Amino acid sequence: MTRTAAIIGGGVIGGGWASRFLLMGWDVQVFDPDPEAKRKIGEVMDNARRSLPGLYEVALPDEGSLTYHDTISGAVAGAEWIQESVPERIELKQKTYQKIQESCDPAAVIASSTSGFTPSQLQNCATRPEQILVAHPFNPVYLLPLAELVGSDKNDMEHIEKATEILKIIGMFPLHVRNEIEAHLADRFLEAVWREALWMIKDKVATTQEIDDAIRMGFGLRWGQMGLFETYRVAGGEGGMHHFISQFAPTLAFNWTKLMDVPEMDEELISAIATQSDAQSGHLSIRELERQRDSNLVAKMRALKAQDWGAGAHLNQHDLTLRQGEIDITRPIVTVERAVPLDWVDYNGHMNEARYLHAFGDATDRFMEIIGCDSDYIESGGSYFTAETHIRHLDEVRAGARLRVETLCLMGEGKKMHLFHNMYEGTRLLATGEHLLLHVDLESRKSSPPAAHIEVRLCEIAAAHAGLERPEGIGRAIGVRK
Repeated sequence: MTRTAAIIGGGVIGGGWASRFLLMGWDVQVFDPDPEAKRKIGEVMDNARRSLPGLYEVALPDEGSLTYHDTISGAVAGAEWIQESVPERIELKQKTYQKIQESCDPAAVIASSTSGFTPSQLQNCATRPEQILVAHPFNPVYLLPLAELVGSDKNDMEHIEKATEILKIIGMFPLHVRNEIEAHLADRFLEAVWREALWMIKDKVATTQEIDDAIRMGFGLRWGQMGLFETYRVAGGEGGMHHFISQFAPTLAFNWTKLMDVPEMDEELISAIATQSDAQSGHLSIRELERQRDSNLVAKMRALKAQDWGAGAHLNQHDLTLRQGEIDITRPIVTVERAVPLDWVDYNGHMNEARYLHAFGDATDRFMEIIGCDSDYIESGGSYFTAETHIRHLDEVRAGARLRVETLCLMGEGKKMHLFHNMYEGTRLLATGEHLLLHVDLESRKSSPPAAHIEVRLCEIAAAHAGLERPEGIGRAIGVRK
């Protein structure tokens, strides 16, 4: 049964929420009085479709349906999650909740994207204050997993846990902020850095580009994978955090920062910031900057996936929840179903030839899991090594396309496993991969018979596939026409 989310306010953040819910298979109902809302949300969704599916090693659910509504009551009808992303004016937000609660399911989660207000402030004047909480995301919502989940003493833990579970289902990382605090957690850090940056420009210490370079070439890279305290723990060397604090605590007394002072945002400072920013990035449109940002984030987060660390570890766990169902050995087995990620695309604008092998390698790995050659078995000392591979590149495929690899077991007896992979986009055949593998004893690094349970399963699949139609290309060498 399809689940439904309502988005109230479809700006950059609301559009990001709509995109994430929609691409995770939810129906999405939007209310935004802006006459340009459809265009703006559509452009955000174009970016999301281009980038989000490529974060995963499996296919996302089929998209839900997207509808726009002229009234809040129409948008919230039947929704179990209602995300408010209207402008940061407390009176407007409180009035919006009154309108929402006139028509919504009393059991629905009403979550605010607010970056500063506390749940208690939002709940004031509400018909059912216990229904409202904060789920503060980060832009772009469709890529960055963090959602700061904040409740008040009026929200019971059952409601918090319900919100937590829904956020996990759509791939978010819900961080439960246990105490109400204005600006929550992350924005407090950002505010401190922002204040210092404004003073540096005001005092003509640095330009906008120099400040950005200091972040992205230095500590920003460290923070993205280890955060603040773990980074400083490493900086303490063998003495760890205790040594780091003991060594650097005295510097906190130095007059290095203007942390609590804010420069007057007069026209001179505003003009300086805007002029420097134009010089830094004005040659790119906002949409071009968004696409570059998304490409960078996908590449970085996929690198963290390979290390199973930070945001990458979170994505790996979400991959497991998205993997589909039962294995039918009476037909070619679907071993890969995923989108082409942005970092698989080359200078010709299509998937790099090495990534065809990557996808076929993933298909072989999945087939190995199916026959029982999983991580536990490999840990015990047995595995399969590829002895020979032949790939035919039949058609091109671009970023965001949904790939499907169907695998046929041509032979599975003794030490040998002979597989043939067909790669499709829809019904279009993109490539074939033929692979001969040998079972290996990882201790001796020599070929050896597999364990009995693996040989039984492999023979079972090979026998089931023996009666299937043989695809074109089996046994082919390089095809050179005379």
